[in-house]
Amino acid sequence: MLFPGRHHLLTRFQAGCLRRLAGEHGATIVWAVTSANHENTKRNPVPYHRREAAIERFSVVAGLRSMVVPVFDTAPTEQFAEVTLKTVTVATGIVLTPADTVVACSTPQVAALYEQLGFPIAAVEADPALAAPPERPWDVLLRLAGGDESWRDLAHPATIDVFDRYRLTDTVRSVVNDPVVGDEGGLTATRDYRTYVEAFADAAARKWAAVRRYVQPGRIVDIGCGAGAVLELADRDDELHESDLIGVEVARHLYQECVHKKAQGVFRNANVYFYQRNVLGGAVLPDRSVDTTLTFALTHEIWSYGDRRDSLLAFARRIHDHTVPGGVWINSDVCGPGDRRRPVRLTLRTDDGLNPARPRTDLTALPSAEVAAYVSGLSTHARLAQFAVDFAFPFEYDAAGDDVVRIELGPAMDFLTRKDYTDNWLSETREQFCGLDFDDWGTLLAEAGFTIDPASHAFRNDWVIDNRIAPAASLADEHGDRLDWPSTHAILVARRPHNS
Repeated sequence: MLFPGRHHLLTRFQAGCLRRLAGEHGATIVWAVTSANHENTKRNPVPYHRREAAIERFSVVAGLRSMVVPVFDTAPTEQFAEVTLKTVTVATGIVLTPADTVVACSTPQVAALYEQLGFPIAAVEADPALAAPPERPWDVLLRLAGGDESWRDLAHPATIDVFDRYRLTDTVRSVVNDPVVGDEGGLTATRDYRTYVEAFADAAARKWAAVRRYVQPGRIVDIGCGAGAVLELADRDDELHESDLIGVEVARHLYQECVHKKAQGVFRNANVYFYQRNVLGGAVLPDRSVDTTLTFALTHEIWSYGDRRDSLLAFARRIHDHTVPGGVWINSDVCGPGDRRRPVRLTLRTDDGLNPARPRTDLTALPSAEVAAYVSGLSTHARLAQFAVDFAFPFEYDAAGDDVVRIELGPAMDFLTRKDYTDNWLSETREQFCGLDFDDWGTLLAEAGFTIDPASHAFRNDWVIDNRIAPAASLADEHGDRLDWPSTHAILVARRPHNS
């Protein structure tokens, strides 16, 4: 009997149903555990090895003969049934055929794929002969996530035992209820992670050089570590060879790349560890245990995808809690101009692309390649109009001429620093770079309990100005007098006081 599914939670109904079905057929149950390479996501909150443990315990308690086979996630495909069957064969050497195998499946769309191959179906929870349909495992899991303790009345004791021993109830509630992270374990479904990894790797050496002098040896944690590029540089630093290097990354694609690098021997230091965690969902490391925390290009995402300042303050407090007295948090990120509400006149090129009569409102329905091609073909002036439609932080501007607009400085810089990110346009327009200025950061860090090191400073990325912004735009005050471009970034060195 083939039983495909994610199997995050097993139910008492399943035990009775499988005992009956297995008794009828004298069957060995082959549990094909799908999305086995996924964990810590809303769709897949429980790691495969814990699911396997619960299935094995379930089988012993229920008196079932079982085999458990992990099936890695694939893109949606009409060949799902064939892929699963081939995976079982590779893992076990057993060829399942319609002549000797019943498929237990309560999902009609999945069951239909096996029916097309000739397999008989046992409908489990979807059996029309049942007087009342029982609650499905995922619905029971959602009860757990919602704090409804009646989940224990429906779940099988094997699941309850494994969940209690490994504190999986806390994990499931944290992941499923996370307001920031998407179903697949990332901040956004539209980000091209390949492009993101390449861009961050290119900038890693510059970022590390800018902050290395403030790093304290000991336990060094890079939150939002991406694919681990900065930790690779820390790993090569002889003065840090006795330090623990810890990477924390919420996006599944990036976390998996970190684990792959470690498996391939990229890191010399034996004490390199990676965790897939969302720090907003709860503490990752024990209080007073970290000497240096690094965050690069992360805090604007917490601001953008969370509850703005409230989420950022909660994040800062979590870092303060896990920092040893005298330890340091080094944050390098974009930063808004100090007078971001100031009205300015922005002159934008109209001759460097198309100028449609109005911006499009349907980009979210298009493939990312089409979005990138369309936005790339717009003039700078037309791109501002499109940005105003797609940007998640509404702003207003007025025309002051054919190529001049009146706009506040903050949204002007949000647009100008993002206008060339066409490969990830729908992701980038979800993020605000200029939510906080340098002084705002000082207030927030003090509120979280940190003191600000005098080395902290705002600065302007002149390469971005000279190569991206100035060739396409110019800035003036309300009277038309030219203005210098403002700061675009900040390095913040925040220390936990020794006596705290």
